[in-house]
Amino acid sequence: MEEVPLKPGGGGILVTQNNKAEYVQLVTELRMTRAIQPQINAFLQGFHMFIPPSLIQLFDEYELELLLSGMPEIDVSDWIKNTEYTSGYEREDPVIQWFWEVVEDITQEERVLLLQFVTGSSRVPHGGFANIMGGSGLQNFTIAAVPYTPNLLPTSSTCINMLKLPEYPSKEILKDRLLVALHCGSYGYTMA
Repeated sequence: MEEVPLKPGGGGILVTQNNKAEYVQLVTELRMTRAIQPQINAFLQGFHMFIPPSLIQLFDEYELELLLSGMPEIDVSDWIKNTEYTSGYEREDPVIQWFWEVVEDITQEERVLLLQFVTGSSRVPHGGFANIMGGSGLQNFTIAAVPYTPNLLPTSSTCINMLKLPEYPSKEILKDRLLVALHCGSYGYTMA
């Protein structure tokens, strides 16, 4: 065991209600970065031998994940089988039927964007959608109903793998709004 000050003079500072948020931030930083800094540096040195830092800066974290891991094959029938519906939606509803028809019609790349948009990951876990994880353990892909208003985009809660899908009046509007959300979703817009 080694005692490490979290900040200069930190060994003499008591943790109180006023400074506990800073303490948690500093402990997290220590455990996630400073404690393993030599390993991080060695990894980055080897990584940058193959891909220069100037090229990495061109990608966001999702694009980099796809670049490193490759494009996964997504089994849509497994996805459908392991999806739950809430807030008024049921599997037989027209909007849900249109949604899955759109998912069948879009490209593999757009399916990956949809998966990332809802779950935060471009990968389906080993064993398929039945084993998809959320913020607190196994969490099925879920589609929740949202009242429709013109130009409203789908949104998501990645910690619970939930797609908040407005009750669109047609398949064409659903597809258009979904594709806008997928291609612009990392910017946080809900209207377009």
